[in-house]
Amino acid sequence: MEYKVKRLDMYTGYPLVIVLNKKDADLMDVYSLDRIRVKKGKKQIIATLDTTNSEKLVKRGEIGIFDEGFKKLKVKMGSKVHIYLEKKPTSVSHIKKKLMGKKLSNKEIYEIIKDISNGLLNEIEISYFVAGSYINKLSFKETVALTKAMINTGEIIKFNKKIVVDKHCIGGVAGNRTTPIVVAIMAAAGITMPKTSSRSITSAAGTADTVEVLCNVDLSIKQMKKIVNKTHGCLAWGGALNLAPSDDKIIRVEHPLSMDPTGQLIASILAKKRSVSATHVLIDIPIGKGAKIEKMKDAIHLKKKFIEVSRKIGLRVKVFITDGLQPIGKGIGPMLEARELIHVLKNSSTENYHPVLKRKCLHIAGDLFELIKKTKKGKGYAYAKQILESGKAYKKFKEIIKAQGGKVPNPEKMKLAKFSITFNAQNSGKIKHIDNKTINRMARIAGAPYDKEAGIYFYAHKNDIVKRGDKLFTLYSDNKSRLNYAKKINWKQGLEIKPNGKKKKK
Repeated sequence: MEYKVKRLDMYTGYPLVIVLNKKDADLMDVYSLDRIRVKKGKKQIIATLDTTNSEKLVKRGEIGIFDEGFKKLKVKMGSKVHIYLEKKPTSVSHIKKKLMGKKLSNKEIYEIIKDISNGLLNEIEISYFVAGSYINKLSFKETVALTKAMINTGEIIKFNKKIVVDKHCIGGVAGNRTTPIVVAIMAAAGITMPKTSSRSITSAAGTADTVEVLCNVDLSIKQMKKIVNKTHGCLAWGGALNLAPSDDKIIRVEHPLSMDPTGQLIASILAKKRSVSATHVLIDIPIGKGAKIEKMKDAIHLKKKFIEVSRKIGLRVKVFITDGLQPIGKGIGPMLEARELIHVLKNSSTENYHPVLKRKCLHIAGDLFELIKKTKKGKGYAYAKQILESGKAYKKFKEIIKAQGGKVPNPEKMKLAKFSITFNAQNSGKIKHIDNKTINRMARIAGAPYDKEAGIYFYAHKNDIVKRGDKLFTLYSDNKSRLNYAKKINWKQGLEIKPNGKKKKK
């Protein structure tokens, strides 16, 4: 049937959606969530149907098309298009099979991932795939097949290098902004490290949110390759590059479900590493209360799985388990984290950054040097330290930021949010634990990461001795209402002080 196009001036995100007047839908015997093929000449899309009774929104004889579909079809307002009912893809039956506890073949997994990538499965169907993988865990063979399918249905960026390194932290720890520092160290040593990173989903800042304070992170593949060929490194937002596109859509439904099946977690991380042609990868698994992984036995199991799957896709990996019982840096939030990492790179006084952040960066870079045999075993840390403390890493960092259209500012002059409140210790003692979930929640309510200047700055960390009245942290926000709401969070549950600790001598 033929319909007149009406542009609905907004983005739906995913999947593609079209809107018909309810009376037209009844005549066609189609229903909400049915798949509809929309065709204009040689261009076509497959979209999910929604219906409306409102003649103001979509009249009879019209088809409402949101911005994404409008651009894909390359139509104009008032153009005529033909629409047809589309059958469900066979991948839906594969999802049902997994829900019933049966194993999926390589071909079945590939079809599911291909259909997710092409927008043929809606969010409900993807949610069932996630649920099926969570309830009936993916086998080793299924995990390998899923990883390969994610790689093969997305872009692969190739570099003319025998060795390409990468790193990944599975998340859950606030202020864990090691990536920009590690990239600068590796690139300063002449090692290729094309780093793609995510924006925040549940934390106060992702790496892309933080680096965006300094330069453009929304790079095309062409721009990324040019920058890497020139500087050996880059700091790009992965969402703009179409790397393993099915993964982004799966993550979108995992978040509200609070589900992250192990097999999909492994496939997600390794597929994106292979998509930038990485040959050697370091995986960081923080553990502890409030982190994504809380028990050592779970971390060891995950480490083993990463190594096994990596072998099957031709990746050399090293996995190390780290302390996730507190934020890594002093700053939480894009501007505060950017300021701190610049201080580390500039070799500023330790008053300006948390020494744990620097040590962790050196361990990661050192392990990567040893993994690629740039140094002998046990010598990587010292080599990384020499590059950082010589100023070579800072020089390289400035070069990368400049290549991405930015400039590294004086950290002392970086502007923070105009409203703030400082929280003090209610009793004397030793800080036993700082809960990452509580801290991230406070910072997000204050406005981070969307308000780049919002966040939290810590004066004390785990194992520090504090006296009653000592400053613990300051919360920043550009919005008074947000600040007042954030300060009502029961932060004492997230910052544990064990009484009767003795004051550390200065």
